[in-house]
Amino acid sequence: MARKLERFDSLVQMFFVRARELGDAPFLWAKRGGKWQSTSWREAAQQVASLAAALRQLGLNPGDRVMLVSENRPEWCISDLAIMAAGGVTVPTYTTNTERDHQHIIDNSGATMTIVSDGKLAKTLLPAILRTAGSGGHVVIGIESMRLSQPGAIDVHDWNALIAQHPVDVAAAAQAADMLKREDLACIIYTSGTGGSPRGVMQHHGAILCNVEGCVSLIAEDFGWDDEVFLSFLPLSHAYEHTGGQHFPIGLGGQIYYAEGLDKLASNIEEVKPTIMVVVPRLFEVLRTRISKQVEKQGRFANYLLDRAVAIGGKKAAGRSTLIDLPMTLFLDRTLRPKLAAKFGGRIKAMVSGGAPLNPEVGVFFESLGLTFLQGYGQTEAAPVVSCNRPKAGLKHDTVGPPLAGVEVKIAPDGEILVRGELVMHGYWRNEAETARVLKDGWLHTGDIGVIDRKGRIQITDRKKDIIVNDKGDNVAPQKVEGMLTLQPEIMQAMIAGDRKPYMTAVIVPDPEWTQEWCAKTKRGCDLAALTHDPDFRAALGAAVERVNKDLSVIERIRRFILADEPFTIDNQQLTPSLKIRRHVLKAVYGERLDALYKG
Repeated sequence: MARKLERFDSLVQMFFVRARELGDAPFLWAKRGGKWQSTSWREAAQQVASLAAALRQLGLNPGDRVMLVSENRPEWCISDLAIMAAGGVTVPTYTTNTERDHQHIIDNSGATMTIVSDGKLAKTLLPAILRTAGSGGHVVIGIESMRLSQPGAIDVHDWNALIAQHPVDVAAAAQAADMLKREDLACIIYTSGTGGSPRGVMQHHGAILCNVEGCVSLIAEDFGWDDEVFLSFLPLSHAYEHTGGQHFPIGLGGQIYYAEGLDKLASNIEEVKPTIMVVVPRLFEVLRTRISKQVEKQGRFANYLLDRAVAIGGKKAAGRSTLIDLPMTLFLDRTLRPKLAAKFGGRIKAMVSGGAPLNPEVGVFFESLGLTFLQGYGQTEAAPVVSCNRPKAGLKHDTVGPPLAGVEVKIAPDGEILVRGELVMHGYWRNEAETARVLKDGWLHTGDIGVIDRKGRIQITDRKKDIIVNDKGDNVAPQKVEGMLTLQPEIMQAMIAGDRKPYMTAVIVPDPEWTQEWCAKTKRGCDLAALTHDPDFRAALGAAVERVNKDLSVIERIRRFILADEPFTIDNQQLTPSLKIRRHVLKAVYGERLDALYKG
């Protein structure tokens, strides 16, 4: 059923309009007892309205912040919408956060309520809540029933019970939500900054709506807007999934299925048969490897077909297609490609990759198999999508496509990509200095270096800022982790790496005094080259790394490390005159050894 996207005043208004249009049609799906079960639009609207009323009765005032700590599930979406419908501001929080991460977010955001999925996650939160709540009280709402000791400062409630106790008229709730405006704050999403502590990005309703409107326009114009189906598996606390995997489907009036987990993603895709997938590069790299291995087992002819498909796809991507390839292309359309398309459900319109840079070869591989593959670009500060490849502009996998509708992009004299439009954040929560640094005269300074080609497509050529973006799109502030490593007596200097990689690695310079003491204690010679291969020496340094890892989130932890050949100094150009490490120099020296860690 084709629909028209109106200009909405808020995300909540958009939801209630879609719910009124679609009524008893399925909206949110989750697997329970081995079967997919749905929540209709009408049911979801009632739950949103009731939970919003409950939140107000519990003391939520307009502008108050509410932490949302949960894995992806229907209750996440309903809670997010209810918080906003009540006039509050959602603070999405990773389930993998450490107690210290939670403490920073609670302290910085000033959240007075928390919606958490279960008792296990709540136990990680409780110490931070207690330290902050004091005698002022803090409301905790458990999506699942949970038994917790209830100190006086914490008021614990059951999510389902609150909804049942507050039956309200949905139409009245929708009318009340009409008071929200596009410039009103919708959520604060915390993302790592160069200073180490996560910064709260203030995304207003208009910023996310600008993204939704641009993405809906792209789908409608390039693929046709029908009854769309999404499979949600990236964390909803990440800006990419929050916008692309939740509010974008709502704008389309689509259905959202929540994956059971990465281990069951392949089977979920075949079951759900999504029409649009929002993904990160790492998933495609894994799927490419899996597909290649499956084809390899099918014999010489199947391998020949895959090789021919990739070769023809490469020529097409390079603009060198010839008529000679036409017979083989037609043959592949009848043999290999339908079988592979079936593994993705058989009705994929487009797979959209974002959150981290993508190797162009991966995009060419999937295009060669007949799957339309789009790469997007953005950051949390832009709600988060700035641009996306689209067929009408000509797919080119070493670019991230033209800007979305309503988005201006220009290149500064130093090559930095600047972005302007309603999608740009209002600033960093309670951080005027950082806000002033990245927002100048209405332009968002992205920290990325790039060019714009003659067709208006953006090409990212470098990163001006030091933030590491792993292959899942998560941000890691290297200075924070490096600072914690060098606080250990065993470590004098450190540089971490992991851009576009599945985990963090490090180059470590052992502390000379500690090394001398260790050598004397173990009766070893202190030749650093020899110690590099000494398993006991590496184990001692590994123990130091593990001490640091205990205070880091999952995405920040160092999985493997190498030892530097020499200390970082100004003389060897590995330090600046102000004693900051030169990352590009160290990556040039140690890049191959660091890359080898991921192959071991």
